[in-house]
This record gives sequence, C-alpha cells and structure tokens, in this order.
Amino acid sequence: MVEALPARGVPAEQVLAEVRGLRTADRPTHGGRLFAYVYDPAVPGLDELAGSAYALSAHVNGLDPTAFPSLLAMENALVGAAARVLGGGPDTAAPDVVGSVTSGGTESLILAVKAARDARPEVSRPRLVIPATAHAAFAKAGHYLGVALDLVPVSAETLRPEVADVAAAIGPDTVLVACSAPSYAHGVVDPVAEIAAVAEAAGVRCHVDACFGGWTLPYLRRLGVDVPSFDFAVPGVTSISVDLHKYAYAPKGVSVLLHRDAGLRRSQYFAFADWPGYTMINPGIASTRSGGPIAAAFATLRHIGDDGYLRLADRTLEAVRGLADAVRAVPGLRLMAEPESTVVCFTSTDRELDLFVLADELTVRGWHTQPQMAYGDLPASIHLTVTASVAPRVAEFGPDLVAAAADARKLGPVRLPDELRALAATLTPDALTPELVAGLAGGIGLGAADGPTPERMATVNTLLDAAAPALRERLLVEFFGLLQRPIWA
Repeated sequence: MVEALPARGVPAEQVLAEVRGLRTADRPTHGGRLFAYVYDPAVPGLDELAGSAYALSAHVNGLDPTAFPSLLAMENALVGAAARVLGGGPDTAAPDVVGSVTSGGTESLILAVKAARDARPEVSRPRLVIPATAHAAFAKAGHYLGVALDLVPVSAETLRPEVADVAAAIGPDTVLVACSAPSYAHGVVDPVAEIAAVAEAAGVRCHVDACFGGWTLPYLRRLGVDVPSFDFAVPGVTSISVDLHKYAYAPKGVSVLLHRDAGLRRSQYFAFADWPGYTMINPGIASTRSGGPIAAAFATLRHIGDDGYLRLADRTLEAVRGLADAVRAVPGLRLMAEPESTVVCFTSTDRELDLFVLADELTVRGWHTQPQMAYGDLPASIHLTVTASVAPRVAEFGPDLVAAAADARKLGPVRLPDELRALAATLTPDALTPELVAGLAGGIGLGAADGPTPERMATVNTLLDAAAPALRERLLVEFFGLLQRPIWA
C-alpha cells in the first residue's frame, strides 16, 4: 500500500515511480484493445502536446474569466468549433448558437435539464421525457434536480422509440424532451427530427445528447455514411451536448453544451449576490475549474484539425466494419443493430454461449469489452466502443473472438447457486444488511481486504443481471463501498 501523507516528503522521481507502478494494474489506455472508457486516436506526439498544454494552464482558474482571459479565449474557440461541427454558426439555420465548456457529458446533461427546468418556474413538478435507451446521466440529473422521468420504451427490433409514444408522453409539466445521437448502449441514432418536431409543437425544449457521437457523425456523413439528421439543422432542436474527450480525442474531462441562442442558455447559469463575499456567477456546476483540460482540448483540436478528424473517422469506420464482420462470422452471435456510428454491439443467440463468460475469455486474450445487462425485452449484450487505434488490430480480433467463443462454450454458462439466484429474484434493497452484502461479495470474489477486483467477472455480472434494477443499484453501491476504503499509515 502507498501512503499519501508520509511523515517525511518523498523525492519527485520516487513519487513518479510509485504512480507508474500503480498504473501497471490498469487497463491499457493505448493500443486498440480497450473498447470502453478511453478514446485513443493513435496520433504520435498527441499525448505529449496535450500534456504540455495541460501543464501550462493547470493552475489557471476558470472561475473568473476577467482574471484569466486566456481561458475565456480558448473556451470560446472550443464552443465555436463544436457549433460549426454540429450545424451552427454564421450562414446556417442556427446562426446564434452559444455554449459553455463543462467537465464531461454528465455535467452537460445535468445543465441541459437545469436550463429547461429553470426556464419554466411556473411548473412545480417538472418532468423529462426520454427514451429508455437515453444515458443514465439523465436519471442522475433528474435525481439531483427534482425532475421526474417519463421513460418511453424502445422497439426490441429497431432499438428506437416510436415518435407517437414520445408525443403521448409529453404533458403540461414536461420541461424537456431528449434523445440520443447515438444511444451509448447500442450506437443507434434516435429519430431526432421527428422527436424535435413533436416537442416543438408542444412548446417544449428538445435536447440532443450527442456526447458520444457528436464529433464523429458529421465526419461519417462526409465519408458517405447515411447519418440521420440530428444537429442544429433540425428545427426544434434547442440544445446539443458533445464530449471533446471522446472522439475529439482530448484528455478528460471536457464537454461542450450548446444552445440554439443566448436566451435558451440564460437559465443554465447560477448567480448569487446575497452574501458578503464575491458575487458568484457560474455557467456550470463547479466554481473553481482548472484550465488544464480546456487548454489540452484546445491544443488537441488545433493539432489534429478538420482534415485530421476526417482521416480518423475514416480509420474508425474501417475498424467498425471489420469488427462487425468478425461478429457475423461467429455462430451464435448476433449484432444488436447494424453499426451506424462507432459502436459494435452484439448478443448471443445460443444458450450455451454465455456472453459474460465470453467477455472474460476476451479479457484473457487482452481484449477489454463492456458487458451490458438485459433490460426489458432487450437481451444482455457486449458493447465495443471503437476508436481509430483499433483499426490495425482488427485482423487479430476475429480469430480471438472465434477462440474465445469456443472456450466459452466449453466452460458453459455461469450457474449461480440456487440460494444466490433466489436471493437475487426476491431480495429487496431495504433488506440488504452489511453481513448479507459481505457474504454476497465474498461468494462472488469481491471485497477482499487486500486484494484487487477479480479478473473474471462472469459470476458478478450474472448475479447483477439476475437482480432487478433497484436491487442491482443497491448491490453496486455496497460493492463499491467495499472497494473504496481509506489506506491508513
């Protein structure tokens, strides 16, 4: 264990060596074998450039742009770039687009909900209409802001909501309708134009969550991909979010929240003067903000450029098509949807081919995927976020997927003990005691006092998949609590 506050200070090189040592346990962030969490363009020198720009502005504070005009200039440039990519700016249908830089997609979505809620102060019980496939950050926004969710089901075939169902869900207390371009889980673009039209007809704002795909879909369209309309060219779209730390390949965490005009953005701000200190004015959730991520994003966009992003999108498209072909070649696997963005998502049609065991077998072979639980009529699946760095590795993935599927069949599906499966089916969140949680964690290999998380997660994922969502949430809270404990000297 490494102590954070030693009695005597430690030399810089030793500290860096300790950090490097801790990092050896992490998933690889480069090399095209991690299909979630990080975005790697495999551009030589980009990490060094972004790191240097980050260091130059790490101690600059975004709280007061008059004190640090460099940050204001870089933020405004990032907003302008995002607006241009997403159909806004001079000589477009949305010439008055404005925006703010945030810490990530979750903050952007929370602020989009806040702006919509606060623009309707007469609504005492505000509501948010979203497809069931909308990002979980909307649920977080609703929880934090006291906005109720109206979930619209999606088709098990198309993975999209019916526009008529969205229209029916809109009521007098609806302050915002949102949709995805694309949805994170399956990479499917919702019918944005039609949803925006019904929202506009009802006099309600419409937010497009393009955090995941907003920086790639426009470039894929330029490469000839049939990308549905989703940006500010669509009437009725009032705001869009896009993460620069995803497919703009900037270091974490930088996102941009755009509004069609300044009037729509006004209710996003928080201002407070009724105290003896400085008058607070914040465009986002945080007050103090490091300039490091903003400067790193600015340097990244400047270095890659529009032509570079087009090349990276082309390389990513090549990888997506290769991975999809690899999935199609394995009996018992089925694509959840034909890829239309940068996601390959697949499920199993063979009861003897357990997806969670398959994910473990891929991990053994150095491929780190993201298993997803079943939801309603939607089966469990494996999600692959595809980046440009994956393209050179696609030829290796196909044979490894075949071998992993063969070994997963030999191992067979995970068989939870009967008592554990019964608990998952009948236990309520309120019935969880510390002793029961510890027993469950020990039974599936989590929560050891001095050990890491297990290498094989199939049993954990099977238990979570068997549990109802409310119980799954509580189990995850408790399991994370077991992992997050202080280190004492």
